[in-house]
Amino acid sequence: SRPRVTCAVAAVADTASVVSLEAADGYRRGGCVGDVLLHLFDRGLVDQRTGGDTGFGAVAVSLAFLAFLLGTMLWQGAGGLTLDFLKASDSTDPAMAGVWGALKGSFLTIIVTMALAFPVGVLSAIYLEEFATRNRWTDIIEVSINNLAAVPSIIFGLLGLAVFLNFMHLPRSAPLVGGLTLALMTMPVIVIAGRNAITSVPPSIREAALGVGASKMQVVFHHVLPLALPGILTGTIIGLARALGETAPLLMIGMRAFIAVPPSGITEPATVLPVQIFLWSDEVDRGFVEKTSAAIIVLLVFMLLMNGLAIYLRNKFERRW
Repeated sequence: SRPRVTCAVAAVADTASVVSLEAADGYRRGGCVGDVLLHLFDRGLVDQRTGGDTGFGAVAVSLAFLAFLLGTMLWQGAGGLTLDFLKASDSTDPAMAGVWGALKGSFLTIIVTMALAFPVGVLSAIYLEEFATRNRWTDIIEVSINNLAAVPSIIFGLLGLAVFLNFMHLPRSAPLVGGLTLALMTMPVIVIAGRNAITSVPPSIREAALGVGASKMQVVFHHVLPLALPGILTGTIIGLARALGETAPLLMIGMRAFIAVPPSGITEPATVLPVQIFLWSDEVDRGFVEKTSAAIIVLLVFMLLMNGLAIYLRNKFERRW
């Protein structure tokens, strides 16, 4: 059958792409993309016998580019990955420069981001999914959250500049301001992940708890939330990993200063690892090329560890109903 009218734009996909059968099966439950993929299969525009092989080839090409990037960074920066590099802060001399100041600034910024975005995002997801009545206002809120999740990060940087610096006069280039800005960017992702995790809990859990006399609040916080927590944590960690790699919003709020002394609190001037990489890549001295590559390796390791933690939590605590 042909895709519904809202997906008519995809009719031009008669010349379009090849995807794996597993991807098509995953999308079969609904959505515009799923309709388009099923239309391509039904029309014979994608060979179901070779679709899996082609999908594997696409993944292999992507992994090849990733391997090339990692190989290049290791070749250029492996020599700079020393203990002194990890313990030192920024310096005008590439031989003395290190990432400890930027790492500490990133850590403080992520702590502020998590402390603000996680509780507000999870409670918002619980309210929208379990307590809010379906009306025009909740529809507007849901659409707004979905739109905010797709807003470019630099827009949040402009918002942080206008509100936190120019209006509230918070300290410039501080982890507090950076954390507030990244919390605004990460919160919609946590809300969406939280709602999906809460929705995945079977209604029978709620009905059983209500049947033995539990209140609505007890059902949500004693039964639904613990079962949805693995999915919520997975979405939260992935959102924080994205925030860890952001540069544009932090440049807008001034976190690109030269910081020779690591910050000792969230209100002191600081920089973060992505911004430090950006600043070193702009240096004229060729000695910073090795430092830039080494800092990229450190950032990739942290992001891979965070994504690995998300996968571990999902596999360990996820329940299939």
